[in-house]
Amino acid sequence: MLRPVSLLALATAVPPHVIDQQQAEQRAREMFAPAFARFPQLAEVFTNAGIARRHSVRPIEWFDAPRDWTERTKAYLDGAAELFTRASRAALDRAGLKPEDIDTVVTVSSTGIATPSLEARVAGDLGLRPDCRRVPVFGLGCAGGVTGLALASRLARAEPGSVVLMVAVELCTLAFRLDRGGKEDVVATALFGDGAAAALLRAGQPGEGIAQIGAAAEHTWPGTLDIMGWSVDPIGFGVLLSRALPRFVEERLAEPARRFVDDAGLAQASARYLCHPGGAKVLTAVEAALALGDGTLATEREVLRDFGNMSAPSVLFVLERALAQGLTGAAVMSALGPGFTASFLALECGRG
Repeated sequence: MLRPVSLLALATAVPPHVIDQQQAEQRAREMFAPAFARFPQLAEVFTNAGIARRHSVRPIEWFDAPRDWTERTKAYLDGAAELFTRASRAALDRAGLKPEDIDTVVTVSSTGIATPSLEARVAGDLGLRPDCRRVPVFGLGCAGGVTGLALASRLARAEPGSVVLMVAVELCTLAFRLDRGGKEDVVATALFGDGAAAALLRAGQPGEGIAQIGAAAEHTWPGTLDIMGWSVDPIGFGVLLSRALPRFVEERLAEPARRFVDDAGLAQASARYLCHPGGAKVLTAVEAALALGDGTLATEREVLRDFGNMSAPSVLFVLERALAQGLTGAAVMSALGPGFTASFLALECGRG
């Protein structure tokens, strides 16, 4: 029997610069003119993405000039630290806690490299105790929101009464590249946005908070390293994204998802899925795979419309919005990321 872990509070944050989708399409046409000449259908990516706007740590004009690894890293360090701090403070306020109450911090981020890691960089400004434990996690990509929350819940469960802060922060727009002109690069400019989410957890006091966290699981398909990820070169990260992703999801997601629901003791017919909104085609594929019916993932589509694909934080934006809309009862968080991996987490939503 799993010891109950309470989700005390959840908060999100986005940077100030807004990228309108029509503006992004026009800029992409200018930046990737040869690619659009070779593949005229690329314009459909912008119109069919289900995205109205996204947020970025840098104004769209910043991407007009060539930017190297040094400039992108500075943008990452500055922007990620600000979002980390803002989301964390908002979560603390909602939970009625102080920074010195935090015993462990789990930091999930795959869109930049920081050593010292982000939680160490913001510790003084945020007010963390000197003995606060630090767990930085890199490389989970879009699966990071669910896997990070699961990891944080395990750490909270191992030490009842301790407070664990989990922060997922991703600056996906920093992967916009002028020096590359593949289809993946155009798709990145149509999908990616920046954002952060912070969650506070504690075990040992059943019924407190906004949700109870239960079982978690992951499933990695062998031989799928080329489906999603980053390439790395002196300029920065370059997106790796297989066009076969939606079909793979439609054909392969059902089996591990249903196995998780059964193992977690949930009812297949009544479990509410909260999924990472990686893109309109992926959401449609998820609905087909899980026999959810067209349009079931409406909250996911709302988040995608308003924020784009922010990688790891996105599914936490979905959870925040679903809770605000009155979600109660059993739910399953799900996200897909590099590996290629599906991550699942069971929740019982609603205040005790």
